[in-house]
Amino acid sequence: MTMTVGELFIALVLIALVLLVSNALRLWLPWLRRLFLPSSVIGGLLLLLLGPDVIGRFMPTLFEESPGLFPTYVQESWSALPGLLINVVFAALFIGKAIPGLRTIWLRAGPQVVVGQTMAWGQYVVGLSLALLVLVPMFNMNPMVGALIEIGFEGGHGTAAGMADTFADLGFEEGADLALGLATVGIVSGVLIGTVMINIAARRGVVKPTREEDQPDESLREDERPSTEEFSEFKKDLAQEAGTTDPLSLHIGLVGIAIVIGWLLLTGLQWVEQMTWARDGGLEILAHVPLFPIAMIGGVIVQLCVMRFGLERHVSTRTMSRIAGTALDFTIVAALATLSLTTLGDYFIPFLLLALAGIAWGLFVLIVIAPRVIPENWFERGIGDFGQSMGVTVTGLLLMRMADPKNKSGALESFGYKQLMFEPVVGGGLFTAAALPLIAQFGAPAVLGLTAILTVGWLAFGLLYFGRMVPNRGKGRWQGK
Repeated sequence: MTMTVGELFIALVLIALVLLVSNALRLWLPWLRRLFLPSSVIGGLLLLLLGPDVIGRFMPTLFEESPGLFPTYVQESWSALPGLLINVVFAALFIGKAIPGLRTIWLRAGPQVVVGQTMAWGQYVVGLSLALLVLVPMFNMNPMVGALIEIGFEGGHGTAAGMADTFADLGFEEGADLALGLATVGIVSGVLIGTVMINIAARRGVVKPTREEDQPDESLREDERPSTEEFSEFKKDLAQEAGTTDPLSLHIGLVGIAIVIGWLLLTGLQWVEQMTWARDGGLEILAHVPLFPIAMIGGVIVQLCVMRFGLERHVSTRTMSRIAGTALDFTIVAALATLSLTTLGDYFIPFLLLALAGIAWGLFVLIVIAPRVIPENWFERGIGDFGQSMGVTVTGLLLMRMADPKNKSGALESFGYKQLMFEPVVGGGLFTAAALPLIAQFGAPAVLGLTAILTVGWLAFGLLYFGRMVPNRGKGRWQGK
């Protein structure tokens, strides 16, 4: 696949235009806002409808060898973008954010770490069990299909898109499309089911619903002064603008440094692998690991350096979040625009079984495990882990704000701390990236055994350590506060 800079530029401009259109649609169509679908998902689905698998089947070909409204080079550019931009998303994840000590994280977010880890490792157990018992023998699918629930649900669109090359390298090309499809199902079902669960919890008195006389959500108020944190970020941006370097350029440079550090680390690890256990055709795992989880480690290293030398005032959390958010928007649009509906149609029943199994596991953890592990405000905290496990971090944050608009439970802070002990490993972290090559090298039963041990281990630890702190232990605590 070859493309010119001009062709790539046109592909990027088209994504920018469709993001503008999708934002307008969210303003014009209230039902889209009620679904809480991100503009990037709406834009990606619009381009998918205009592509070769939908409109392209029913209209004359406008471009040579390219059905649909877009030429071949645009589709090729969109296919290449996710694997590149996902590195920006993960490299920027921790830059500009204070990284507290492990003790602080554990004291604030230990129970949510347990629930999140149980949720993630359990998705492998459920997916691999389904693969070995049903999908492989009955549908002749690749055993790596068992990892798709965690990649699509817990990892989300960005992770699924970023691992497209890994799927292709390991001979499971259709896995990338199935993972993207699961990510879309996860976001929609996560919001809808999460909303239903919040309403059930409110009726049972587990959470207190927002009354009409309460003040509206801060994010919806247009005449409100900025918060102290927002004003601090604003002042930081002004201070940066007074310097010789544009603040956006500075932050993009930090992201670039994080990616370079990640690339050097990954290259070094791959070299060690080739010189040791992978020599003469031996075991290869790191050779198939994508760059983005290692770029995240590069970002942590950059942030530690920023904190070590007292440079925090030069790094804006808001600017870094916008860089990552923009890259993620472009990643999701490009990935969905090149999703193969033919693949989803060919594997519809396995796809449906994976989606239902993933949803069932998420609900089980929320309803049965979370009340027995999280000592206080279990629902407000657990619903965030449920939302994240079904879609993306934003889904979890959204559901937490619906359940506790004023954050009286402190769930938002605990959720944020939990991410520091969660995302480096699963949900797009190191194990997520290594799961496919591990299954390819050792087989699905071995990885199932490993993930089952980890799932049971986290669950047992949570029940024995935090469970003894839970009031009304063993009753499920659905009877209200």
